[in-house]
Amino acid sequence: MKSIAALHDVVTPWSDGLEPSDAELDAIETEMPVVLAEVELLDALIAMLDRPASEFDGRRVRRAHQRVLTARRDAANRAAGTQVSGDAA
Repeated sequence: MKSIAALHDVVTPWSDGLEPSDAELDAIETEMPVVLAEVELLDALIAMLDRPASEFDGRRVRRAHQRVLTARRDAANRAAGTQVSGDAA
């Protein structure tokens, strides 16, 4: 009977290529504003789960949603090669 540990090296051999490349790290850094804006939106939505929504909560969610849209627009413009500032709208 073969143990799982013996099969582990066959399934996922260790290699030096497991670290992200510079290009992958640059892509992560480029996407970070979108990720942070989405996390802020999720935080606002999660805060409303355990209590009735107030006017303040609604404004917080709308602002967070607008930040997500702005971050996505800016990321799309950067990917297309067009530089647009985030606060120019």
